[in-house]
Amino acid sequence: MIDNLSVIAELAKRISERRISSPDASYTARLLQEGIAKCAKKFGEEAVELALAAVLANRPDIRSEAADTLYHLLVLLEASNVPLSDVLAELADRMKQSGLEERASRKRPY
Repeated sequence: MIDNLSVIAELAKRISERRISSPDASYTARLLQEGIAKCAKKFGEEAVELALAAVLANRPDIRSEAADTLYHLLVLLEASNVPLSDVLAELADRMKQSGLEERASRKRPY
């Protein structure tokens, strides 16, 4: 049984392991084989579905779409060769200051 605090790390590990699986046997392997653009598209679709569920205040759909969004985010990170630990370290660094200070300090090239 996976506890709630480690489920995302375990899912990231499983996604990484699927990289070498057959795309015929694994949806995750198929996504990874199709490349970053496909992974990004799927993540975007799921994020929009989550936003729509939230606007409609549909709690069961929010829960389901949030899970889909998290999964596809982890797949996109794997496709981009960005470890979950790097993202968590970024979040930890951001927590060292207020949200307004952190946001003002970011430089966005896009």
